[in-house]
Amino acid sequence: MDCHSGRYRCHGAGDTERAAPAALQAGENLMSWPAVTALLILITYLTLFFWASSEVQRAAGQSVWLFGHARGRDRLAALGFRLGFALAMLGPVTAIVIPAQVTLPTGVNVAGVAMASLGMAVAFGAQMAMGTSWRIGVRAGSEGPLVTTGLFRISRNPTFLGQGILLAGTLLASPSVFTLIGFSVFAVAASVQIGSEEFLLRRRYRETYDQWARQVPRWIGLGGRKSG
Repeated sequence: MDCHSGRYRCHGAGDTERAAPAALQAGENLMSWPAVTALLILITYLTLFFWASSEVQRAAGQSVWLFGHARGRDRLAALGFRLGFALAMLGPVTAIVIPAQVTLPTGVNVAGVAMASLGMAVAFGAQMAMGTSWRIGVRAGSEGPLVTTGLFRISRNPTFLGQGILLAGTLLASPSVFTLIGFSVFAVAASVQIGSEEFLLRRRYRETYDQWARQVPRWIGLGGRKSG
C-alpha cells in the first residue's frame, strides 16, 4: 500500500496525538454534566424562591424580608444563608471550568443530582404551603398563622430540610471544597435560625406550638416523636 498515493491515507503518530486530547476533552465534558445539572437546579430553585417570596409579599401587603432587622447571631445566620448558597453555586461553576478537581463514582454524582432535585421540590413545596405565613428571617410580632399541615406534618422545618437536601445533593453531584463549605455553613445558619424561630413561635402560640412540637420532629419523622 502506497501511503502517498491518492487511493489511501495513512494515519501516523500526529493523528493519534491529536485524537488523544479530543477524547480527553470529551471525557471531561461527560464528567461535568452532573455539575451543570446541579447548577441549573440551584438557579431554578433560587428563581422560584424569589418569585414566590415577591408574590407572598404582594398578597400579604407587607414585607416578608426580615433579614434586615436581624441582630446578633440571627444576622450571622442571614449572612450564612447567602454565603452557603453562593459557595454551593461556585462549586459547579469551577467544576465546569476546571473539570475533575475532585472525583466521585458516577453513580454518586447521579444520586446527587436526584437529591438536589428532590430538595428543590421539598423546599419550594413547603414555601408555597406556608402561604402568607412565609417569612425570610425572624422578628418578634411578624409571625404569620402557624402552619401544621402537609409537609409540616413530617417536619417542623421542611423548607430548611429541602434546602439542606438540595445543597447536600449539589455536594455529591459536584464535590469540591466550595460545595462542602457551602453545605456546612448553611447547616449552621439553619440551626441558628430554627432556634430563634422556635423561641418566638413557642412564645406566641404556647400550648398549640408545644403540642405540634411533641408530635412532629424538628427535621423529619413520621410524627409521635418528641424533638427538642
